Amino acid sequence: MRKPVLFFPILFFLLSVHAAFSQQADRITGFFPGISFLRFVDLVEEETSYRFYLKESDVKDLTVNLEARQHRLEEVLAVIFDKTDLKFSISGEQEVFISRGEKMLVAFAPDYFRQNTVGTSSLVQDEFVRNRRYTVGTPGHGAEATLSGVITSLESQKPIEGAVVYERESQRQTITNKEGRYQLTLPKGNQTLLIQNIGGYTEQRLLDIQGDAALDITIGEGIFSLSEVVVRSGALTNVSRPEMGVQSLSVQQLRKLPAVMGEVDIIRGILTMPGVNTAGEASVGFNVRGGAADQNLILLDQNTLYNPSHLFGFFSAVNSDMVQGVELYKAGIPASYGGRLSSVLQVTPKTGRQDKIGGSGGIGPLTSRLSLDGPLGENTTFVVGARLTYSDWLLDYLEERADLGASRAQFGDFNASIQQQLGEKDKLRASAYYSMDKFQFDPDTVYSYSNLNYALTWTHYFNDELEADFSLGQDKYDFAVRGEDNPLNSYLYGFDISQTFAKAVFRQEKGDRHLLSYGIHGIGYDLNPGKIDPYGAESIVIPDEVAREKGLEASVFLGDEFEVSEKLTLSGGVRLNWFGFFGPQTLPEYASGEPYFPENIIGDTSYGKGDLIKSYLGPELRLSGRYALNNWSSIKAGVNTMRQSIHLLSNSSVITPTDTWKLSDAFIRPQTGVQYALGYFRNLENNAIEFSAELYYRSMQNLLDYRSGATLVLNDRIEQDVLVTKGKAYGLELYLKKVTGKLNGSLAYTYSRSLMLTDPSERKEQVNRSDWYPSNFDQPHTANLVLNYELSRRVNTTLAGKYSTGRPVTLPVAKFEYGGSERVYFADRNSFRIPDYFRLDLSVNLEGNHKVNKIAHGSWSLGVYNILGRDNAYSVYYIPEGGKLSGYQLSIFAEPIPFVSYNFRF
Repeated sequence: MRKPVLFFPILFFLLSVHAAFSQQADRITGFFPGISFLRFVDLVEEETSYRFYLKESDVKDLTVNLEARQHRLEEVLAVIFDKTDLKFSISGEQEVFISRGEKMLVAFAPDYFRQNTVGTSSLVQDEFVRNRRYTVGTPGHGAEATLSGVITSLESQKPIEGAVVYERESQRQTITNKEGRYQLTLPKGNQTLLIQNIGGYTEQRLLDIQGDAALDITIGEGIFSLSEVVVRSGALTNVSRPEMGVQSLSVQQLRKLPAVMGEVDIIRGILTMPGVNTAGEASVGFNVRGGAADQNLILLDQNTLYNPSHLFGFFSAVNSDMVQGVELYKAGIPASYGGRLSSVLQVTPKTGRQDKIGGSGGIGPLTSRLSLDGPLGENTTFVVGARLTYSDWLLDYLEERADLGASRAQFGDFNASIQQQLGEKDKLRASAYYSMDKFQFDPDTVYSYSNLNYALTWTHYFNDELEADFSLGQDKYDFAVRGEDNPLNSYLYGFDISQTFAKAVFRQEKGDRHLLSYGIHGIGYDLNPGKIDPYGAESIVIPDEVAREKGLEASVFLGDEFEVSEKLTLSGGVRLNWFGFFGPQTLPEYASGEPYFPENIIGDTSYGKGDLIKSYLGPELRLSGRYALNNWSSIKAGVNTMRQSIHLLSNSSVITPTDTWKLSDAFIRPQTGVQYALGYFRNLENNAIEFSAELYYRSMQNLLDYRSGATLVLNDRIEQDVLVTKGKAYGLELYLKKVTGKLNGSLAYTYSRSLMLTDPSERKEQVNRSDWYPSNFDQPHTANLVLNYELSRRVNTTLAGKYSTGRPVTLPVAKFEYGGSERVYFADRNSFRIPDYFRLDLSVNLEGNHKVNKIAHGSWSLGVYNILGRDNAYSVYYIPEGGKLSGYQLSIFAEPIPFVSYNFRF
């Protein structure tokens, strides 16, 4: 018998929920505040010897709202069924039969309802009983049998992605794919199959396995849980999966983290993970294992996001209400992904429910959002969501500390998708995303940028072993700045990038031990590096434009996850990448062996539309493996190589809207890199605590750094200012996570170095005399703490802390006279650092009551960002004042920022 859990007040009022059952007397004790009857049945069956038999359709709308104290089950059921036409009968074997209208006779043969022979056909969930022992398969040779099928939500009738299906004794497990499909090989005989759903209940099925069988299972998906229910999802995933350097976050986990103005933020969620950092507060993008922010591939389903932020980096560009979960690959990147050097962030969008139209939304101090999803006819579902801001008041609040002056800002984003089931083997999904930002730091200059993405995906199931996704879409990003300081100098400057992609991914199971993925991927680039035009009739600005760039990237890939034995699993793959740079272009010819300087140009060459100017071909190799030391620990190792053919031209440590993108061409080669990683993974206290330690080393070639005083805007000869640079990064990541109990959370520590070296063959300039120097995002020490405490089932608090070493900067250290004027002498590049960063945030989440029959379920989120009011430096700059060079520190959030937001779902 489980002991009661004691709750006590800490900072806030106490709301407690406790349910306990006495197994000896089989009496019911507990407080059941508005839970479904099916959930009540699960709790009773968990803790007593009673077993229920019923039609789920008879009780699907029935709610239990009572408190019991050592009552017999007959007394409790009498209260629950009062004023209904439901009847119950209890047999001598403690079998409870629920019927509508008349009581059932209970004189059945022993174990009559506890057996169900399935054979090898698909099992359709019997409405009459939720818990019985199923006999599955046809007896045959061999000691093992394979189960396969689909896990479906009881509430929405939709397949569940990411559910963990495992058997407790053998510790064998698998994870359902995005179609809810699973396949698991188990020993024959009596087994207990457990199904764990993200944010939902853990359910079990009792099986007598005779042979191979198809077993479709329907499980509950609700989020309400009592103290006796341990909600776990992927309890053994970190130990058993062969890939390393993979971090997953559900929306439920993200919602517990404090964020600026109470907005759930995907980027801030992954920043709590080891090996992930950002160069500054309110920065766009993130850095992974010493890589630049542009070396991360951010995918919203199949589409690429070039700018993942709103409002100078205050908010993620992805509406959390439209997201099912996120997965970050820092190492062990699957062969189906490519094109970036550091990481892949896969954002999985939400799909529409099939039973009814519902939605969610929120109202906060800076933003409001609303999303709807549901069915459109019998085989069609939709999802649509929008978010808008009213943020000018915050800029007024910050202007005294951040010198933002007459700043104004606005943004919005819109998501939509529609999915059509075309028979049993085909599914079609169309999706679209649009975001817009417009802001100004002073009345005379207006900035704006936008993302536009749309795609069409066709999923086809060839058979039980082979399925494929075929995708076609387009991604666009553009930026513009309008200057109106002087009518004579008014201008309109902008750049844009557009890419069209097509991708085919096949997933095939080859027997019990191989899971293959293979396919092709093509991207066509059309890039405008920059254009300026006069703005207004009086402007005398001379139009100028850098020649457009066109490129084509094509890849073929093959990956295989191979289970060598119960202890050893390997995951490998190869991706062959080809990139071509095409005309029309007119390129200079430089003297052989001479640096790319204007004086070394000896002519030029013109290329027509569609002419291939330069191409690059190279493989990307992936190999990782997991060796299980026992059921709770494993060691992993891996190596992967990556290539990147598109570059961000930026001489700052963070992505800014004015940064432009550049394709590899005849002078700038694709970036390449190789990463080695080794890790130890262990689960403790019956999987309640997860621990991991990972070591990594990366070497990189053809990185971009710049000459001192380089011009990046409207530079049609950018190769003259770019320096060929090498890079290396290495580090240690420690991660401790407690996933159960009233007090849970995580602690992540990273030691990481990111260094650069001007290639000795570079003749334009040798940075720091060709010695290794810190990159703009080299921050050796980073620590992240997240603590969640559940005061009750409806109230939880979160304390989040972050510390990191200050990022490198280049500072003036002396002044001297030269040529009759005073000059400033700067130290070696990135030889100083801004002050270290430290911040504490506090939030409280208040859930509404958990009654099932409500128009909407609401919750409040309130807290304080930067509760200590620490004056963290965003940057350091210098201004001449009275003949002296005065230094200043810019801080964005230099004082506590309180927030409150209201969220709802229906």
